[in-house]
Amino acid sequence: MKKRILVLLVAMAMIVVPLAGCSGGGGDSAAAEKQLVVQVGPNPETLDPALNSAVDGANTILHLFEGLLVVDKDGQLAPGQAESWETSDDGLTWTFHLRDGLKWSDGSDLTANDFVYSWKRICDPVVAAPYAETVCSPIAGYEEAIGGNIDALEVSAPDDKTFVVKLSAPCTFFGSLAAFATMMPVQQATIDENGDAWATAPESYISNGPFYMTEWEQGSHITVTKNPNYWNADAIKLDSIKFMLIEDSNAAYSAYQNGEVMFIKDVPTEEIPSLEGNDEFKVDPIIGTYYLNLNCNMDVFKDAKVRKALSLAIDRNYVAGTIMQGTYTAAGNFMGPGWKDTDGSEFMDNSNGGKPYIDNDNFEANLAEAKKLLAEAGYPDGQGFPQITYSTNDSGYHKAVAEYLQQAWGELGIDLKVDIVEWASFTPMRRNGEYETARNGWVGDYDDPSNMLDLLYSSNGNNDGKYNNPEYDAQMDIARSTTDLNERSAALHKAEDILMEDAGCVPVAYYNDFWLQSSKIDGMWHSPYGYWYFMYADITE
Repeated sequence: MKKRILVLLVAMAMIVVPLAGCSGGGGDSAAAEKQLVVQVGPNPETLDPALNSAVDGANTILHLFEGLLVVDKDGQLAPGQAESWETSDDGLTWTFHLRDGLKWSDGSDLTANDFVYSWKRICDPVVAAPYAETVCSPIAGYEEAIGGNIDALEVSAPDDKTFVVKLSAPCTFFGSLAAFATMMPVQQATIDENGDAWATAPESYISNGPFYMTEWEQGSHITVTKNPNYWNADAIKLDSIKFMLIEDSNAAYSAYQNGEVMFIKDVPTEEIPSLEGNDEFKVDPIIGTYYLNLNCNMDVFKDAKVRKALSLAIDRNYVAGTIMQGTYTAAGNFMGPGWKDTDGSEFMDNSNGGKPYIDNDNFEANLAEAKKLLAEAGYPDGQGFPQITYSTNDSGYHKAVAEYLQQAWGELGIDLKVDIVEWASFTPMRRNGEYETARNGWVGDYDDPSNMLDLLYSSNGNNDGKYNNPEYDAQMDIARSTTDLNERSAALHKAEDILMEDAGCVPVAYYNDFWLQSSKIDGMWHSPYGYWYFMYADITE
């Protein structure tokens, strides 16, 4: 069989840096230790790669684990645990060749069989990985595996250094899946010994990335230390990274001002005007959408007219431009900028005839249509509509948006109550459907539009709104199975057409990331997928 060999060699020279007196971000580290102290979010719900579905959790995980492939500073796929990989001519077989001498953080050998175990574990219905369908459905045997026969998943290890994956249909973005946090290997021995608790304590948290966990004080911080067993340890300049688990943005800002941290993701919105022109204040676009879920299992939200009325009653230009102070962009589609169509063009440019589904520049007409739809649904001026609760966590613009929704939906005669929920409880509550309406959002894991459109597939583990439309599923099934790129593109666009007509969720704004970063941090980067990469960073004077 003729093969296309994809070999990327990454050569990184050892850099010797004097450590004395270079402690970063204050902290309580010894004077000789080079520690970077950062804030990327509050206490994560989980740090089990298979179970995590949040950006903040993934941001920590990618410093502790490494997949077969990685995403480099230019956003390109590069070798990770695999030094090379190849695909068969028909695109159905992917073969990864692991590096020599790979180790876990405890010093034990890491082999291709660890990837076999880890990928099958993702499909184990007992584990209930929320990303299972997204990352594993392209693999042959997935349906049987997710049904309970995990050994049906067609992944194998012919020898310790070779990992083979057979797909059910060609998947052009499968390399991106191989680099995704969910697909990172986990050690079977520590899971067998510790069960679900393996990922909650440093003693049992065995990893394979540039750092390993040495402290996790719940609600306070997670400290990760340079992993001497990492294949590229010589390129790691930091001795440790301390992730401060701060949920309140004002507390994060205070810590930054006081020099206790050198980077914060959560900047208080009221401080943004004063940060204009500050070189340490960064704004960078990412691919993703801030949206609302309406729990489709509730009787009141089973009517698409109700869902669409609530959507049209939102003045997105006001939300993005005033409440979010221009740091986000008003959304007229579910799929925003950055997503690539099958021909490499912008997916958004080819949607709905090139026009947004929602005309944000004509809000008065939208509001009139919203009132009309609500009346047609049997709730003229909101009469008879039950009080509903909107759930959100309190960071960034979330509370301000919630308060705006009270006013906006009040224009329809709807009484909205706001429930502020702690972050660690918010994501499982939403995933379990234990809410009425809720803030949600998605940042792309890779730039294929299926990554986000799959969220609304009826059986997807991240379908928090419990949206279920057989016509939508049918289009996504075509997109998954066809080898014709034009047919695939048409199916994906048709799926978005159905979703927006149905108001299966309520897009509000397109994301940008904004943060504060000390000028003393060198060599880190931010990706369009919403991650910050500190592993190769240095602290300069």
